[in-house]
Amino acid sequence: MENKRGYYGIAFFEPKFEENIGTIIRSANCFYADFISIIGKKYKRTTGDTTLAEKHIPIYEYKNLDDFLEHIPIGCEIIGIEVDGKRNLKNFIHPERAVYVIGSENMSLPKSIKNRLKIDTKYCLNMAVAASIVLFHRNIQIPN
Repeated sequence: MENKRGYYGIAFFEPKFEENIGTIIRSANCFYADFISIIGKKYKRTTGDTTLAEKHIPIYEYKNLDDFLEHIPIGCEIIGIEVDGKRNLKNFIHPERAVYVIGSENMSLPKSIKNRLKIDTKYCLNMAVAASIVLFHRNIQIPN
């Protein structure tokens, strides 16, 4: 059996709808994420997470973006997913260690998150859908 190299997590920046968190956490569990972070809100279990992901994946809560940035693992690349990203997800090579930060439905990610990817779509995507696409794309490149 080959040893897994690297790790990745997903972070949600000030999510607007709790229902989306349940869906994203379920996707994170399905796609082997190593951790989940919620920035600016408290985690509340919702019916969208039918896998009970919090029993299998650590979920970290951060008061704000500064708190989150102070606790990033050494060597972990921060990658924002936002409509103004300069690089397109479809051509992106995922790093060995990363945390993908998904912006809220009603506001953009702060400009301090400079490394940004976009998902080429006609309109901006729902937070849960965008996260699931990124998780799927990473797992195609770096299978678990």
